[in-house]
Formats: sequence, C-alpha cells, structure tokens
Amino acid sequence: MSELQRVLRMAARIRRERLGSIRLKIMWPILLLFLPGMAWGFSDPNIVLPGGHQPDTSMEVLFYASLGVVFGATMCGVLLSFDGISKDRASGMLEIRLSQPMPRVHQANALVLGYWQTVILPVLVLLLACLLVVGYRMNEWTSVTQTVVYLASTALILLWYVLFALLASTAAKEQGTAIAFGVGVWFFFTFLWALVTTMVAYASGVAIGETNNPAWIALEGRLDLLSPNGVYHHLLETQLPTVDRGVPVWQVWGAALLWTVLPWWALQRRMKSLVP
Repeated sequence: MSELQRVLRMAARIRRERLGSIRLKIMWPILLLFLPGMAWGFSDPNIVLPGGHQPDTSMEVLFYASLGVVFGATMCGVLLSFDGISKDRASGMLEIRLSQPMPRVHQANALVLGYWQTVILPVLVLLLACLLVVGYRMNEWTSVTQTVVYLASTALILLWYVLFALLASTAAKEQGTAIAFGVGVWFFFTFLWALVTTMVAYASGVAIGETNNPAWIALEGRLDLLSPNGVYHHLLETQLPTVDRGVPVWQVWGAALLWTVLPWWALQRRMKSLVP
C-alpha cells in the first residue's frame, strides 16, 4: 500500500467516525439556520438592507448570505476538529499513533483531510440547497464560474479553520484548553478583527466607517488580506463586478494560497516535534 493510500484511508476513517458523531448532529440545525435560512431571507424580493440597498443578483444574495458560513460553518469546523490531537493525548493513544511506521507528516495530512471532509460534506449539501433557494426565489441562476468560486471559497475557509483548530490541539494538553484556543482564534477573526481595522484606521488618520471614503475602503480591503474571513469575502467579491476595494485578484488568490500553505506547514512541523 502506498503512502497516499494510507493517508486517504486514515482520512476516510476519521471522516466516518465524525460524520456519525453527536457533535455533528447537534450542529445540523445550526447549519440549516445559518446557510439555507440566510439564503432564504436575503433572497426575499422585499428585503431592504441598511442604507436602503436591495440585492439585485443571485451572486449578491449569496455574498450577503455568506455571513452564515462565517458565523456557523466555520464554528462547526472548529468544534469538530479542536480535539483531533488533544483527545488522543489525554487517552494515551497519541503515543501509540506517533510510534506507527507512518511518517508524522503524513499523519498530519490525514488529520487535515479527514476533519476537513467531515465539515465540507454536509456544508456542500447545504450550499447546493442555498443555490437552489436563491435561484428559485430570484428567478436567476448563478453562472458556472460564480458557482465554482462560491463553493471553492467556502471549502477554503473551512479548511483554514480546521487547520487553526488542529494547530491549537497540538499545543494543548487538555481538551478544554484546545477548544478555548480554537474558539478564541475564531472569535478574534469573526468579531474582533473589525476593532483591529478601526485602530489601524485611527492611527493612520483615516475616517472610520465612511463607506464613501476611498481611503477607508482601500485600507479595509488591504487589512482584510490578513484575515481568513476577509480573504473569503474578497474571493466572493471577485464575482461582483460592482464591488472594487482596490485589491487585485492575484493578491486575493495569493493570500488564499498563503492562508492554506502556511498553517498546513506549521501543523506538519508541529507534528514532527510533538511529544506525547
């Protein structure tokens, strides 16, 4: 059996175990509320958003409904994978697992793929439901390119949060500490990043929160490259011709590549030096 087959087999075992877990069953109602629920709400033809804006296209509706991914699906990824390593360490299984002939780097890859597949499979089902809901209610269907970017961007942000949670799990010796680290990272990027943007704008002398101010828009767009949630929104904005925050597309996809490669590389290095 090749190393790739071993990695895929281990990932499949993790996926099967987690897909039937009580934790995921608890998350299903939350995912239903945040994904198809928000898609249904934002596709209402009578909805008026703050500022009197009304979504005109199906992709614009999906962009606003992506808040459900940021708040619900990413949290699901953290809660499903926060104990990917700390649980084995607490039970004594980690020492046995690391002593296997399979290289630690490949074990890290299997963990990432297994937990990411556990999250992305139910989310993809609900994302397809979102596309159907929005297409039916708006009487307009997204193009193939828009659909691919929408699904791929969501898959990437879920991968990033799984990587963050697994990294936290390697650093924590107890499951409670692991979930605190994972949720803390999620909370920082989801709720506190706006505060970071505000502080940088204040220090730079840029008027804060003025949507018609080009300096504020440009600053916010640049700083969003340093946040996984911001990069996710940038990726979706590439399919909205009316949105331009001054960030070239190549920088957006470059940031997405870095958010994928660097945490994965850090996890592999951490696994190499991990002591049970």
